Amino acid sequence: MLRLARTELNTLYRWSKAVAILGARQVGKTTLARQFAAEQDGPVHFFDLEDPRHRRQLDNAMSTLEPLRGLIVLDEIQQRPELFPALRVLLDRPDDPARFLLLGSASGKLLQQGSESLAGRVGWLRLDGFELGEVGADSLSKLWLRGGFPRSFLAENDADSFGWRSSFLETFLARDLPMMGVTTPFLRMREFWMMLAHWSGRVLNHAELARAMGSSPTTVRNYLDVLCDAMVVRLLRPWFANLGKRLVKSPKVYVLDSGLLHTLHDIRTPEQLAGHPLVGASFEGFALHQVQKRLGAKDDECWFWATHAGAELDLLVVRGDRRLGFEFKRSEEPTTTRSMHAAMQDLQLERLDVVHLGPSTWWLRDGIRALSIHRLQQDLERLD
Repeated sequence: MLRLARTELNTLYRWSKAVAILGARQVGKTTLARQFAAEQDGPVHFFDLEDPRHRRQLDNAMSTLEPLRGLIVLDEIQQRPELFPALRVLLDRPDDPARFLLLGSASGKLLQQGSESLAGRVGWLRLDGFELGEVGADSLSKLWLRGGFPRSFLAENDADSFGWRSSFLETFLARDLPMMGVTTPFLRMREFWMMLAHWSGRVLNHAELARAMGSSPTTVRNYLDVLCDAMVVRLLRPWFANLGKRLVKSPKVYVLDSGLLHTLHDIRTPEQLAGHPLVGASFEGFALHQVQKRLGAKDDECWFWATHAGAELDLLVVRGDRRLGFEFKRSEEPTTTRSMHAAMQDLQLERLDVVHLGPSTWWLRDGIRALSIHRLQQDLERLD
């Protein structure tokens, strides 16, 4: 498993002196790093920066790391931001005696620190757990229900998977966030995450969410920043180029992993999911993530589009002069809508794909295609 990530890691490692693997807790970063390290020639040195013994070893980073040769793995690197200046010096040595894997569970701070200290020296790999291209279309329903965390997906049954995810949520809030420097009380952050789960797939209204929480919009933004930085929640930005229309300018919010979203809603089985009011929003978030991964599109290439008159597009991918549109329908026989025609015309889309649950892919009309999510790997070309 994690085959696609292994391929990307191999590519990055060929041209980068260091590779940073970013992803939420328990998503498989350490497993991927250990598998990769086992295949390397020469010595491997592994430092877990949540281990007090390893932290003490790196109190003087230069004296510890400079003599080492081969591959050096620094796990949970965001725990020691002061290491980045030392890493810059080590990576600039002319003879390249060592290469580095940097594993991190806090994207924003790590990216900021890395971009400032390691610009041009490090390749970045985002790891979000299993995706459809790895598990295969036959496991689509299982992946949608359980999400991409390896231990959740690989659990013996749905009950065990739900139990693992429930435990993960409790541990993440009670232990992991405080270790990342978050001082918000456990129950308050849990309440916020539960509230946010009800907003998943919707345009975010900070003021309305703050009223529901009995908090200020500033507090809500701070809480949201914490969960986005921990890579368990994502914001999809609105596209509002000047098109002569009144456009929505607030982001949409998604719980990134469908399995965690279902746990927050106490959805344990496929039958419960099928009958739940959340099912449409859940499919949208799940399918959007799979499409983005299949395309190889970065977050800054992904948008949504909506007008105050009611026209909307779930996902707009922009790379150079290419514009691709996507709608997500939990239906087996989707049809075109006025919104789709408006999006095709106003956004000048190369193509609009309506991703659906049926088994087949076919053209609905010129430029608009019904794309089976079961055939995503075959029928949707990458943007590389």
